[in-house]
Amino acid sequence: MAENNASEAAPAKKGKLKMIIMLLVVIVLAIALSVVGTLWFLGDGLPGMGGDEGEASGEPAEEQFVPSTYVELEKPLVTTVQAEGRQRYAQVYLSLEAVDPQALAAAELHLPLIRSQLVMQLGSSDFNELQTPEGRRSLADRMLATVNQVLEQEGEPAIKAVLFRNFVVQ
Repeated sequence: MAENNASEAAPAKKGKLKMIIMLLVVIVLAIALSVVGTLWFLGDGLPGMGGDEGEASGEPAEEQFVPSTYVELEKPLVTTVQAEGRQRYAQVYLSLEAVDPQALAAAELHLPLIRSQLVMQLGSSDFNELQTPEGRRSLADRMLATVNQVLEQEGEPAIKAVLFRNFVVQ
């Protein structure tokens, strides 16, 4: 009987060992699939899965974010605007936005010329147009073109936008 007990214990140990090995293989496989799936969804780990294809095909890399910098014009632009034969007043507080800090430094250097051109641009606007959002956007675009034209004449880099901080017409 002693021999019978020994032969039955050996297959049980073999079955437990086989079960442990299978469990370890399944765990390792699950971890590997998890890592591969994560890299695939993020798109930057496996060759041929969309990670580095742009660099390999010669396409330019995605541009890095560069925050804008601003300069505020301390004094408002104040001028008269014609409206149906009457003179009205317009007062505008401005800020200039640029990605290149040199453009803002150049704008500050040439600020007297820029202010003069902007006052003329504001004074030549139609009063009724300035009361609409589209008219104010149009004025901002014209002012941007005026500022960039002055900076271009001086050989300086361009600014990105002219922003209204306060806008009053009466």
